[in-house]
Amino acid sequence: MNIVIYGTGGVGGYFGARLEQAGNNVTFIARGKHLQTIQQHGLQLKSIKGNYLVHPANAVDSISKVKDIDLILIGVKTWQLQEVAKEIKPHLGKNTMVIPLLNGVENQNILCSVIDKKHVLGGLCKIVSMIEDYGVVNHVSYEPTIVFGELDNKKTKRALKLEELFLKAGFKTTLTEDIQTEIWTKFLFITTVSGMGALTRSTIGEMLENVEIKLLMYKAAEEVLAIAKVLHINLPEKSIEKQFKIIESQPYITTASLQRDIMEGKPSELEAQNGTIVKLGEKLGVPTPINSFIYNCLLPQEKRARE
Repeated sequence: MNIVIYGTGGVGGYFGARLEQAGNNVTFIARGKHLQTIQQHGLQLKSIKGNYLVHPANAVDSISKVKDIDLILIGVKTWQLQEVAKEIKPHLGKNTMVIPLLNGVENQNILCSVIDKKHVLGGLCKIVSMIEDYGVVNHVSYEPTIVFGELDNKKTKRALKLEELFLKAGFKTTLTEDIQTEIWTKFLFITTVSGMGALTRSTIGEMLENVEIKLLMYKAAEEVLAIAKVLHINLPEKSIEKQFKIIESQPYITTASLQRDIMEGKPSELEAQNGTIVKLGEKLGVPTPINSFIYNCLLPQEKRARE
């Protein structure tokens, strides 16, 4: 299958490397020195699941240089998604599939506002990985997982074909019967750890050790659950307990990508995570005091990064 990885960071780099390792024709979209290094030396994947070097790697700076695309996996930051949608639109074939692997609950809506919804499947991933150096992606924890599905939850031929493709690539794969539930479950998990991690400048282990911080994390998660209920998302009451078990199973030193971006002075996914909770809370009349506190405390740093 001809696959484009749009955004060769921790997410795109990992899943793209595994798909190439499984024999697919994978093109990596990257920029700057990261792109140059990949073109010259290949994409080096360091992983607790086994290292791999994509060499030679097919890496370019523009999707306009790629033909006959079957699948596009988007691994950029949420705030870049609309611009990416505009860039890929002219290069979509009749049967090209597009799956966002980003954090957040509005990604498919953003894509469908720009490109024909027939191309779009819902998706998310679970992994802790990052760019360690130019041309180097390091997967440090979590079982790499892609969860995806049609927006209407039907198990179509193309979805079943993708399920087979992903399983052959060796990572955990779920073709879900309710993509919105899966997206919101991941959203609950990631917003619970990300914003508080950025605010406290602490690892997951450090936050869980502090009784008051852990309580605030619970309350932040409860706000997400309350909003999901109003939106009629099938998010069970036990979702918080289940996600906290996953949080507690992570290595002590784990941090979230939003947290790392803010601590490094980079633009982050603050608006797509805690900001979205606050925005939806205001729209739906659901109080979100904890997420509002986190969001507004981090907002000045986010504004400085974007300037």
